[in-house]
Amino acid sequence: MDHVHSVAITSQNIPRQHKGLTVRQFVFRILLICIGVTLDAIALDVFLVPNRIIDGGVVGISIMLAHLSRWPLGLFLVLINIPFFIIGYKQMGKTFTISSVVGVTLLALLTTLFHDIPRFTDDLLLAAVFGGIIMGIGVGLIIRNGGSSDGTEILAVMFNEKTPFSVGEIVLFVNIFILGSAGFVFGWNNAMYSLIAYFIAFKMIDIVTEGLESSKAVWIISDLHQEIGDALNDRLGRGVTFLNGEGAYTGNDKNVIFTVISRLEEAKVKNIVDSIDKSAFLAISDIHDVKGGRFKKRSIH
Repeated sequence: MDHVHSVAITSQNIPRQHKGLTVRQFVFRILLICIGVTLDAIALDVFLVPNRIIDGGVVGISIMLAHLSRWPLGLFLVLINIPFFIIGYKQMGKTFTISSVVGVTLLALLTTLFHDIPRFTDDLLLAAVFGGIIMGIGVGLIIRNGGSSDGTEILAVMFNEKTPFSVGEIVLFVNIFILGSAGFVFGWNNAMYSLIAYFIAFKMIDIVTEGLESSKAVWIISDLHQEIGDALNDRLGRGVTFLNGEGAYTGNDKNVIFTVISRLEEAKVKNIVDSIDKSAFLAISDIHDVKGGRFKKRSIH
């Protein structure tokens, strides 16, 4: 949702996504942002808004104000976002601001254009699920191509520099407040369905921005480190690095294996380690970017 994606955005990665792009690459990214915004508008006008299920961020506020005032949703989308993007021009850079203005303007126009499209369903659960899926895909495309259709993350980045809270925590707090406010406007049933749509969209954004094969870092501590390392190399084709460690409690030397895998290889790694050393320590965590070395995304055979 044009709000949810803020959870995935930080002050470090917003302005850099357009750096070093050719004009052709920039135009292509703007095109993908427009496709994402179109999906957002469909999710809003066909599934969410007709069933009084709201989004977070500026979109959620705009939906409630449009309902209370009977004014067009697109008008509030533009008016509320304007001050955010004026502030964000200095904070995020020119290209981010341009792509975001394009996204917000197009979203406002499309929500007006799609306003009279009949709703697909009156079932609130179906509306929340499919609206959340379509919204998440749309926002994921926008984020992946360095754009935004909501200004709340810009405000979050600014507060992040002055408070101990992360950007994600600030945006999450704002969205919980907005979604909670929906209970007073549309009723608590609809507010809870809005939370369902929010959660589904959040997960879909994760899939679109990171892909089904998003990378994971693996640390393994075992006395059979050589055998495990060879097995990972032979059976997965993954390069491994042996690190020297020391147990803080015992003071004994420890052999640590480090490697990077895709999400789809996680189960296979666990099986390999378990088959060689059931007592091995294994830690796996998500990572968002991998560059260099021998790492390449592979298909599972």
